[in-house]
Amino acid sequence: MIRKLIMIGIGGTFIGVGINLFLLPSHLINGGIFGISLLLKYLWGFKLGITIVCLNMPIYLVALKHNPSYFYNSLFGLLATSLMIDLLFPLNGIIHLPTILSAILGGLIIGIGVGIMLRYNTCPGGIDLLAFLISKWTSINVGFLLLLIDTFIIMFGLWILREEILLYSLITVAGVAAMAGILTSFKSIVYIR
Repeated sequence: MIRKLIMIGIGGTFIGVGINLFLLPSHLINGGIFGISLLLKYLWGFKLGITIVCLNMPIYLVALKHNPSYFYNSLFGLLATSLMIDLLFPLNGIIHLPTILSAILGGLIIGIGVGIMLRYNTCPGGIDLLAFLISKWTSINVGFLLLLIDTFIIMFGLWILREEILLYSLITVAGVAAMAGILTSFKSIVYIR
């Protein structure tokens, strides 16, 4: 149990680093609730961690009804991730990279965090939780589900952000999906202790 809590904290830290160090300085978005929360931050300056928790509550209440164990497992993941995103906000702007590099590195680092959490049967957010539950009920890979859902959210961002930023954001989404898929699919190859 202690190992699981530590790994969830590590996963949340990876996500917090990826968002604050790479996505925020370049005004990139990710998919899911994170992406929606980032759009709200860019538009109105909302605090990310709190926004993520508020937007996730309806999805978590559905999870509580359908699968209480996933709800309780993932609630800690949500809270740890939201806390780390807000605690690591000072990383925002300490390095300035080309947008393409921020998109790639941000996606890979966030994907590592999401993948770690998924391996410990928890999720950092509602869309990840939704994808994880669908993956459990079907044979569809969680990384593929995340890619589909996140691409839709990125396309929604077209009304708010420049097209160029959206293309880079799709790279971020692909990186998250790839790393989450790798860390959850190849359990015999990639083993996180």
